[in-house]
Amino acid sequence: MDETNQTEIEAAVFRRLLKHLDDNKDVQNIDLMILADFCRNCLGKWYSAEARQRGEDVDYEAAREIVYGMPYAEWKQKYQEKATPEQMAAYEARQQAKQGCG
Repeated sequence: MDETNQTEIEAAVFRRLLKHLDDNKDVQNIDLMILADFCRNCLGKWYSAEARQRGEDVDYEAAREIVYGMPYAEWKQKYQEKATPEQMAAYEARQQAKQGCG
């Protein structure tokens, strides 16, 4: 596979991931953090960092708008639920388990 094809495939997969997340707004960021150690905000941070490395000015808020499909504050108001005590306990347990690795 040539580099251009690989890049186009990776871009398509990223767009598909964003659509999947958009289609599943009920999946909360805390759930993603517990299960996969990343969330929509992480994608925004990674997007902004990669853009900067390539000389593009995409700040974190602009990157999150790309990921969320709307301004983050709007998404948060419409879709983000308060984390339950059980979710927070699972998140904390994951964070502590990561510290013990390596």
